[in-house]
Amino acid sequence: MYLFLAFLLVPIIEIALFIQVGGLIGLWPTLAIVVLTAVLGTVLVRTQGRMALGQLQRSFAELDDPTEPLAHGAMILLSGALLLTPGFFTDAVGFALLIPSFRMAVFRYLKSKVKVTQFQMGPGSGFQNTKAPFDQGDVIDGEFTEVRPRKNPSKPSKWVEGPPEH
Repeated sequence: MYLFLAFLLVPIIEIALFIQVGGLIGLWPTLAIVVLTAVLGTVLVRTQGRMALGQLQRSFAELDDPTEPLAHGAMILLSGALLLTPGFFTDAVGFALLIPSFRMAVFRYLKSKVKVTQFQMGPGSGFQNTKAPFDQGDVIDGEFTEVRPRKNPSKPSKWVEGPPEH
């Protein structure tokens, strides 16, 4: 239902704003503002997106909870889509999502509404916030030799015990 309302109300708001702003400043300045916000938004989304990607990579490298950097990245991606959509309302929401403090407020709100029942990272049974990429006790050092298949597989190898001799 919320999605239906968004698809219904957002175009109505955009049309009303286009009529108001176009009547106030004229057609060409209105179109110039729409194009300018799309270009400016693209530059800002690239910059913010690189920073969010760096934070996400850092959280994976340090085995920290990646939820927050992922959420920021998703909001930056959404802001890019909104800024490329022609309109004043979508531009306002898109630019707001590029402000880190606004994204943090949205993240806190969404975090309060979502209950995580389990979070697991890596091969272990749960998330462990260690700074080492692996537990040194799990490392097994060894050597190996590649064994080529025998030309005559009907003869058992010396390593395989045959049937007991009587």
